[in-house]
Amino acid sequence: MDYPSIIQIDDCLVSAEILTEYFACDYEKCKGCCCVIGDSGAPLEESEPEAIEKNYHIFSPLMRDESRAAVADKGFFEIDVDGDMVTPLVPESEECAYTCFDGKGNCFCSMERCWSKGEGDFRKPISCWLYPIRISVLSNGMRALNLHRWEICRDAFARGRKEKIRVYEFLREPVERYFGEEFYNALSEAAEMLNSER
Repeated sequence: MDYPSIIQIDDCLVSAEILTEYFACDYEKCKGCCCVIGDSGAPLEESEPEAIEKNYHIFSPLMRDESRAAVADKGFFEIDVDGDMVTPLVPESEECAYTCFDGKGNCFCSMERCWSKGEGDFRKPISCWLYPIRISVLSNGMRALNLHRWEICRDAFARGRKEKIRVYEFLREPVERYFGEEFYNALSEAAEMLNSER
């Protein structure tokens, strides 16, 4: 039987992989390396640099000196080689400027560290929160939601398979926050139908 590779929900074209593939972050294995590995910073929504600037005084003390220097030089965002607005990187590295470290080789988002303690009102860029879902806007205005596969997340895919957690299930909170509860319910219904036929 042929299964649909794309499912439309509202104005979004959703890759079926988001509904069928397994994923669950395995921080004990990766140590948060997604914050320090990559060709460019995390993609940003139009409104996010303003939110970052508003909360910067709260989370910047967790950042390293060179990270604060990068923000002072570049601003709260930069434009990457693809023309996309992203978080700034520390010069001569792949490290997001907003990363902080615990001295044991573990990487964290300084924004989220503060937010989790009730400090500030911005958790982190939605592109980070929704990972491994990547959103792109098509020429007709529709949005495409695709599954991004990154070698550094291989343990997360393995853990998801072991614990039987689908991508959309692992990301329920950010999906509901960004798209709404009805959208998540539609995802869940589509996944139930799709997976029952496999």
